[in-house]
Amino acid sequence: MEIERKFLVRSLPENLDVYPFHRIEQGYLSTEPVVRIRRQDEDYYLTYKSKGLMVREEYNLPLTKEAYFHLRPKADGILISKKRYLIPLSDHLTIELDLFEGELAPLILAEVEFPTEEEALAFTAPDWLGEDVTYSSDYHNSTLSQKNPVRTTREP
Repeated sequence: MEIERKFLVRSLPENLDVYPFHRIEQGYLSTEPVVRIRRQDEDYYLTYKSKGLMVREEYNLPLTKEAYFHLRPKADGILISKKRYLIPLSDHLTIELDLFEGELAPLILAEVEFPTEEEALAFTAPDWLGEDVTYSSDYHNSTLSQKNPVRTTREP
């Protein structure tokens, strides 16, 4: 089960370069249901995600490098490339800050995963995070892969 909130970003946190990060490339074999392939650094995965916005079923299966590159040309839409920074928020919460590259730049999104739905609903975001877009499927990566235009920053 994946329980997460998603936000636009008002401003990048200071000293971003001190946080660990991953290089991610992902493509979608299907957007309904969501079936995704992902390369994260030198690890490869096939992921299934159910319908939903804040709460969804999610299953990750390991892929070999060869299987990933075999499936990659079969992706529907664009391949998403992003740099994901891992910013600790508390003893058990981390902000995953995604700086999109290529066709989706300059989009920046932040996600926080929670152990329970109650904790997700009670969450107060730090000031540098912007509009909560958790309930907008426009900001799902599967939607973004179809090159639908979205706002990249919070409107005044």
